[in-house]
Amino acid sequence: MTAQTIYDGKLITVVVDDGMEIVHHRDAVAIVAVDDDEQVVLVRQPRPAVAKHLLELPAGLLEEGEVPLECAQRELREETGLRGGEWSKLAAFFMTPGFCDERMHVYLATGVEEGPASPDEDEELEVVRTPVGELRGLLKDLEDAKTVAGLLLFLGG
Repeated sequence: MTAQTIYDGKLITVVVDDGMEIVHHRDAVAIVAVDDDEQVVLVRQPRPAVAKHLLELPAGLLEEGEVPLECAQRELREETGLRGGEWSKLAAFFMTPGFCDERMHVYLATGVEEGPASPDEDEELEVVRTPVGELRGLLKDLEDAKTVAGLLLFLGG
């Protein structure tokens, strides 16, 4: 049996393949950004799907043909104004492989420098800085999987 598209939207495509509903979604990036003051930069933003404002790592979707590292640098600059620094990849993993093919690429950026942010017009972001030493205590209150995973990778590395 060949896959049959049952929904083709702006962000996702849903196909049925051998009776299984599969969501196709662009890959994404998340960034653990640590400034020279040993503060991790997070963003609080509304998430209508869960009717809450969530505290998250800066993140975003890859554009067509974009390399994950370039996307991560662009998203960090747009959402927080931070730029430069040293970059390394912490991991890449599937977000919800039971039904979705989205792969999350998580990067560590250290020694980042301040600059002007330029979020998308529809983004409502509050930048929140948290001392590295307080991250473990914050983990239990986070509800965003990429943020929990990214911070655990950072703290464990």
